[in-house]
Amino acid sequence: MSASPASRRDDPALPTCPVESIEGRIDSGVLLLCDHASNRVPVDLGDLGLPEAEFHRHIAYDIGAAAVTRSLARRLEAPAVLTRFSRLIIDPNRGRDDPTLVMRLSDGAVVPGNARITEEDVQERIRRFYDPYDAAIDAAVVQALAAGHPPVIVTVHSFTPIWRGWPRPWHVGLLWDADARFAQPLIDALRAEDGLVVGDNEPYDGALLGDTVDRHATRRGLASALIEIRQDLIAAEKGQEEWAERFARLLAPLAADEARRQPAPQPTRTRDRLRRH
Repeated sequence: MSASPASRRDDPALPTCPVESIEGRIDSGVLLLCDHASNRVPVDLGDLGLPEAEFHRHIAYDIGAAAVTRSLARRLEAPAVLTRFSRLIIDPNRGRDDPTLVMRLSDGAVVPGNARITEEDVQERIRRFYDPYDAAIDAAVVQALAAGHPPVIVTVHSFTPIWRGWPRPWHVGLLWDADARFAQPLIDALRAEDGLVVGDNEPYDGALLGDTVDRHATRRGLASALIEIRQDLIAAEKGQEEWAERFARLLAPLAADEARRQPAPQPTRTRDRLRRH
């Protein structure tokens, strides 16, 4: 049975609590993140000048990613941090100086509410939405490090089956930045699964200056991987649970291996950075 489209009705807690935090075992070895979990916009920002249909597209959120993240957190007993606001307000998976931090045009859709946004308004959105998400991740990482359990940071995203008329063949992609020590074994494990087409830094490159992985994993020397699952595979509950089960099965032993290595994390040198499209 297909899952119904995510509601865009304002979450009553959103104006004061733009972050969803899921508690988990600090010794699970994993911290799960979902940068584009929600398509919600608070009442005071209205509809950003967009018709309702646009909020059910990938330009507003990563379809299926939040459900996979929550199910994966439950299966791994791992902590997780998810956004409760649409990426159309501000994209927390971008650096503060990235020109796509607040999207004015996204996959052919002009965003009227962002078209003439002032720098003052951008800073206000950073304060209301971006900073609380960033702070919640930072707090979770600091807590794990203080307890002697450096976490593998795993971020969950989804991508469109077709981009600008080009079908994307991958079922799943693993993105990584300068350090592939966790992503590569996970890529190998996925490729060992029957029938999967797996992308290595596809459908995008993982080297994005100032993104979530860069801010919270790369700069600390923590192992990480950014998961991209094709949206048609996780648009419904059955697929969401199947992929959560798969990643729980594959991530658990790899995270345990990483924990056994346990050297003190060192900041990792970054590769040349790309703009992600």
